[in-house]
Amino acid sequence: MSKVYNVAVLVGSLRKDSLNRKVARALAELAPANLKLNIVEIGDLPLYNEDIDITPPPAAYSAFRDQVQQADAVLFVTPEYNRSVPAALKNALDVGSRPYGKSAWSGKPGAVISVSPGAIGGFGANHHLRQSLVFLNVPCLQQPEAYLGGAGSAFDESGALSEKTRPFLQAFIDAYSQWVELLKKA
Repeated sequence: MSKVYNVAVLVGSLRKDSLNRKVARALAELAPANLKLNIVEIGDLPLYNEDIDITPPPAAYSAFRDQVQQADAVLFVTPEYNRSVPAALKNALDVGSRPYGKSAWSGKPGAVISVSPGAIGGFGANHHLRQSLVFLNVPCLQQPEAYLGGAGSAFDESGALSEKTRPFLQAFIDAYSQWVELLKKA
């Protein structure tokens, strides 16, 4: 039996019933047996400020950094706000990258899926986030690229994943599973 890898899932949208959170939950259900996906909440993180990141740092910073540090891999599910990532997600990247030289992100296999009701599926946010992940040393899954446009139709009225969307998400999470295996065995 292969090792089970713990994946920290960061959802860029803070809304309780956001499409992004629904996609994150659907991916957790579709994940192969070697991945255990856990959503790491980012909504209560104070804006990063080096003046308050002293000994001891805010409890929310420490708890968040510990959750990311303990994960084997990271998965980002994000909407697009103004052709970029939401401020809460960028803040989480900043909090996890500090203090300098002790980034919780470094070396963790990553992947990005952007989710939008719009036609281009959050393309701008997806690529903007990838730029930050390069600097943070998060080796990111390159293929398949994952942009879920028209996401309003990805779930039916009861909240179940549509049969039209299921194969797309399954292919993505299966590829990510292989990516995590490859990098963690290297």
